[in-house]
Amino acid sequence: MDIDFVLTWVDGSDPVWREEKRKYQSDASCDDGEERYRDWDMLQFWFRGVETFAPWVRKVHLITYGHLPKWLDTNHPKLHIVRHEDFLPKELLPVFNSTVLEEYLHRIEGLAEHFVYFNDDMFLLRPIKEEVFFQRGLPCDMMAFQPVVANPRSIVTSYLYLNNAAVLARNFDKRECVRRHPGHFYHPGYPLLYLLYNVMELTFPLFTGFYTVHGPSPFLKQTFLDVWKCEGRELETAAHSRFRSKNDVSQYLFREWQKLSGNFVPKNVHRKLGYFELDMQNKRLLATIVGQKKKWICINDTGKVTDIEPVKEQLRSAFLRILPNRSSFEK
Repeated sequence: MDIDFVLTWVDGSDPVWREEKRKYQSDASCDDGEERYRDWDMLQFWFRGVETFAPWVRKVHLITYGHLPKWLDTNHPKLHIVRHEDFLPKELLPVFNSTVLEEYLHRIEGLAEHFVYFNDDMFLLRPIKEEVFFQRGLPCDMMAFQPVVANPRSIVTSYLYLNNAAVLARNFDKRECVRRHPGHFYHPGYPLLYLLYNVMELTFPLFTGFYTVHGPSPFLKQTFLDVWKCEGRELETAAHSRFRSKNDVSQYLFREWQKLSGNFVPKNVHRKLGYFELDMQNKRLLATIVGQKKKWICINDTGKVTDIEPVKEQLRSAFLRILPNRSSFEK
């Protein structure tokens, strides 16, 4: 099957972008910190990882406000530059909210039915085959319940997860889903902790939340069409948040809908992923990169880093150890 990669990227240092963002700043929610838009200058390692570890990918769709790194070969045959105006309704522009972009991924021109969605802080570290993401035409994923918690450091994110669960609860019966596909919830390869969560959660008849995998998300384009058909009004309302707000939904709505519909192959994706929050030291993260200890990692900028340059140099040195050569995506 044809499999595409979709990547959202923003250069928060672009003066044109910053000026336009400033014009609408009064609309900004509390979740509008600098870390949401900060570029760590690691994009070339994302492309090197794709070319080295997943050469089978058919097309890379790079979503951008309009800015592009100078080193990028925009004429590369596998690269499709997608600007916001290329796939978003005009009335939503300009937008500084990644969750809005995620709602409309299915509208990307030429997007394959099978695609994997990446944030720009997710990197491949080891060779992978197509079967890691899709088997028998279905995404490989993990179905796990996990209660939504009120996180005071990111209260808007807590609202996103709760909003997702509310939409899903309108369309799926929790216990009926478990009865219909028990192997999706009690797969023997799942981590023991999440098997336990799934057992305990049956005490509650309604959804309390889902384990969100902060890694590459395998999708069927049809999933987006199904969600829009059933919940178009909800999605349109959420899409009018120019900045991330407590009224939004996220890509995990589509991912959990896909799983609750039974359209996935159960796998322990938790085992493949390394999740890290950047700080000033990052010893475990750097060791994971150099040792290629995971298939992919998520390097989350939570605003803890006070001096970006030393940390940026740490990351560049680590990635250069495993990906020293320029990819064909670089001029």
